[in-house]
Amino acid sequence: MEKAPTLGSQAYSAVVANLLKQSRLMPLGRGTPDEGIASTLRSLAVETTFAPRRVANKTSARLCLAGIWLLYDHLEECHRIAQELDTRDAAYWHAIMHRREGDFSNSKHRFRQVGEHSTFTALQAEVRNLASNFKFENATSFLVKQPRWDPLAFVDLCEDCVKGRTPSEDLCREIQHVEWQLLFDHCYRKAIGG
Repeated sequence: MEKAPTLGSQAYSAVVANLLKQSRLMPLGRGTPDEGIASTLRSLAVETTFAPRRVANKTSARLCLAGIWLLYDHLEECHRIAQELDTRDAAYWHAIMHRREGDFSNSKHRFRQVGEHSTFTALQAEVRNLASNFKFENATSFLVKQPRWDPLAFVDLCEDCVKGRTPSEDLCREIQHVEWQLLFDHCYRKAIGG
């Protein structure tokens, strides 16, 4: 029996838990939108997605929806939501989306708008663990050595993987997954006022 994903000590809403129960390792590139879930995603509404919890922060709730669209490779829908909102969290989703679509310079521009994000400390710790378990490569050595998370360097590494200049795609996909989860959890907590 598959365990439902949780948000720290709290459970996600039933709707969110159902959408996240299948572990999805997103591609570094655009991927292929999962059309089998598109109608479910289109039916998501801020008011019902987090039930029975009351939504305390609608902007963060909408960003959770953007993240779910991105998880299922619907980049355009993620982009539409993130572009409409003017927060650091929105810029972060926007940056990830552009990195996945291969617009690396725009991704870096958005990461500069993010600045230092509260998830970066946890992300760096997770990345250090992940990177130390993968075959050491010159292109990825900075992941273990850097004193703090550098999203621009990660954009460069993803670009090198996508363009075939380094064979670190599996590691980058794992990092991207951790990054997505940390940002989603961050937005989810804000959405429910936690």
